[in-house]
Amino acid sequence: MKHIYFISTRMLALALMLTMAFTSCQHSAVEVISPKVEMQENPVGLETTTPRFSWQMASKMQDIQQVSYRIRVARSEKELKNETNLVWDSGEVSGDESVLIPYEGATLASRGVYYWRVKVNTNQGESNWSKTGHWSMALLNESDWKAQWIGEDAMSNPGETDQGNTRLAARYLRKPFESSQRVQRAVLYISGQGAYEAYINGQRVSDDVLAPTVSWFPERVYYNVYDVTSMIQKKENLLGVKLGNGRYFGMRSSRTQMFGLPRLLAQLEIEYADGTTETIASDESWKVTSNGPIVANNEFDGEEYDARKELPGWSEPNYDDTAWKQADLMTAPEGSLTAQPNPNITVMEELTPISIKEMPEGKYILDMGQNMVGWITINGLSGKSGQPITMRFAETLKPDGTLYMDNLRGAKVTDIYTPAKDGAFDWEPSFVFHGFRFVEIAGLDYQPDLTHFTGKVIYDRMETTGQFETSNETINQLVKNAFWGIRGNYRGMPTDCPQRDERQGWLGDRTTGCFGEAFLFDNALLYSKWLQDIEDSQSPEGSISVVSPRYWTVYNDDVTWPAAYFYGAKMLWKNFGDTVPIHKHYASMKQYLERVQEVSMQDYILTKDTYGDWCMPPESQELIHSADPSRKTAGPVLSTTVYYSLLELMKEFATITRNEQDIAGYEELAVRIKEAYNERFFDLETARYDNNTVTANILSLQLGLVPEGREADVFDNIVEKTLGDFSGHVSTGVLGIQHLMRGLTEHGNVDLAYQIATNRTYPSWGYMIEKEATTIWELWNGDTANPAMNSGNHVMLLGDLLIWMYEDLAGIKNHPESIAYKQLLMEPKFPEGLTHAKASFKSPYGDIESEWTKEEGAFNWHITIPPNSSATVKLPRELNIKTPEIEGVRAIHEEGETLEIELGSGSYRLSNS
Repeated sequence: MKHIYFISTRMLALALMLTMAFTSCQHSAVEVISPKVEMQENPVGLETTTPRFSWQMASKMQDIQQVSYRIRVARSEKELKNETNLVWDSGEVSGDESVLIPYEGATLASRGVYYWRVKVNTNQGESNWSKTGHWSMALLNESDWKAQWIGEDAMSNPGETDQGNTRLAARYLRKPFESSQRVQRAVLYISGQGAYEAYINGQRVSDDVLAPTVSWFPERVYYNVYDVTSMIQKKENLLGVKLGNGRYFGMRSSRTQMFGLPRLLAQLEIEYADGTTETIASDESWKVTSNGPIVANNEFDGEEYDARKELPGWSEPNYDDTAWKQADLMTAPEGSLTAQPNPNITVMEELTPISIKEMPEGKYILDMGQNMVGWITINGLSGKSGQPITMRFAETLKPDGTLYMDNLRGAKVTDIYTPAKDGAFDWEPSFVFHGFRFVEIAGLDYQPDLTHFTGKVIYDRMETTGQFETSNETINQLVKNAFWGIRGNYRGMPTDCPQRDERQGWLGDRTTGCFGEAFLFDNALLYSKWLQDIEDSQSPEGSISVVSPRYWTVYNDDVTWPAAYFYGAKMLWKNFGDTVPIHKHYASMKQYLERVQEVSMQDYILTKDTYGDWCMPPESQELIHSADPSRKTAGPVLSTTVYYSLLELMKEFATITRNEQDIAGYEELAVRIKEAYNERFFDLETARYDNNTVTANILSLQLGLVPEGREADVFDNIVEKTLGDFSGHVSTGVLGIQHLMRGLTEHGNVDLAYQIATNRTYPSWGYMIEKEATTIWELWNGDTANPAMNSGNHVMLLGDLLIWMYEDLAGIKNHPESIAYKQLLMEPKFPEGLTHAKASFKSPYGDIESEWTKEEGAFNWHITIPPNSSATVKLPRELNIKTPEIEGVRAIHEEGETLEIELGSGSYRLSNS
């Protein structure tokens, strides 16, 4: 039976009177906050000529809904304030959208600087104008570039090689210039391949590290843009750049790509107050040397620094560079020069070590207390002239307390500092990073203090957007481990691992994981850029490299790993409201689907599969992969189910991109695949798929291939298999785990999902915690398996765990009909044994909060919904929730055993007491 209750007219009238009274005594009831352009606050160097604007609203009032907005853009703050010479005035635009509104004004100029603000009209009145934001444009025309690629076109130092384990010293480049007038504006456009640090007058231009971001260099080379106005001084100036090897001068000649010696492109443009301009561009007039202190730098092997070769003052004016060489002109990389759309890596946190232990042979083991990614900074450590101090890095220790290095394979992961004199020194590397918890230090004559070391945690600059905790400590530690693992594998691309001789952008690790990551981090710009890497790495025939950028070129023409391309685009659309990647990559995605049909589809079954249900728990904990056929899911089952889901996605993408003519073809093919799949793999009598693995059944169920009416039967097999054969433990690998937790909960068994999440025995996430893991392992049995593949910092086995936590435990879920959390579906589940869950999430519309407690019959739930959003709340009627009668409650429904409440923005308390 369905009942609908609406708020009384008297209450609405009273609320309206209170609203009017409140508004009359306030300057404005609604404030516009967090104005952004292209998801960034005041970005520098945009390449898009149709930038998009976003904003949020703040108000102490309930149920705020935007009804219109107005955006204005000008070339100066004065013109914007005076509303003169506007380059765009949107006029009052009716609508409630406030995320990624495209610019529709006059053509934007190369190098241009623009100022903007927005005001909104809401159901509770009009806001004031937002604070003024600004952005600048990159160099939009090839002719804007005057700079040339330069470097040192030789390997002139002892031991340097581009073969095997590559070795090469850093390059130092410098250019003096004079500035005799007052500087109005100065902008540096720069790309250093593989990585660079830029200095003006001895000061770092930015705190970015390992810049610019990685790319597939034959297709695309990124450059950065910095406003350096404040760094230019009167008269003498010096622009200096330190060049490292990065991914351009590859780490291994045998497996990673080698693109050539490091090279620099730099263009400093100065505008003076009198209107004149000056350009300092990289060319043959620059000086270069590789005879500096960084004698080697290799991401796998580490950095070697010889302080005896330091160049004091090299990045400042008046340095004597007569011993340096004239810079060589270098061949330009093949790829198109592109302004980088995503922030660079930077130091995001610092850690203090928790202990240091003396070992034999004068070595010491430093424990950071956390498996982290970055490096160690040395603070005031004392050394002896010419006596190298060596630091080696590892994730775990052997039983005897020494470093466990076996799982690092060929990576040497060793930093070496050689002091120039006796006494204290400070140092940190420039062009390497390590994945580690423990550091072995050798070359000292005394035991150092913990204060001598700081752990620098690095990853792509982005905001942490989510917090999550519960009454269960295993869940809480899992969230922490996931948090450290995810950010430790953001390196301008989502990587598989940060420590061994791999560190690549494997697609299969992120197909579903990207959705969960987006609760914890504002990762939209990183993933949008990575989708471009994937297309740039695509073959002319349409094959997708399952490592992108394709530093390892792997064209398998199968389905399950390349699916991340499609699901990543869906995540950006559904979670952030960004459809540009779908528009940009639709043709590429369609070509891939056609390619796979051509080489893999036989009688509507997709036959090719390379990796199976990767890393499912084997029958023996010493194995990496199972040899038991009953545990392994057939490749055609995996490929066909996932390909079917891609066709469903492409129907939505075709609508978004106005390629509706393609939809009928997708639909027809999907129908034929579903029929053929069930005919071949579905047992009508038992409702089992193929050999009845949990993965085969959960993929068929969750991806929509189960015949109508048989869903419950298939689900029963999943539960029976999990409880009977695996004692309530996980039995899936990277593919099955992408749907397991939500699938169990959606079909009515949240208790089993909760058991799997909180198990502390093998195989489980909790087992990793029992073994003192502080990140997520590559294998369920990472403590016992062959070291050839047992990284201690992988995130692929997270699957849909984080999504389940936020959506099903905390009840923070994007409504199926909503984009970017404009409307929420808040329907938390309450597994037996969990008494409390608290979560927050910074959505594109603002902060969402959910905190519930359910214990001894009492239930309390606090909810916060951001302005211009709304929520449908669903709770079991058996909780006996008291009907809330406050402003913002739009309607209350009772349907069957469910209470449904429609809420506008604001804060609410739902309780049965």
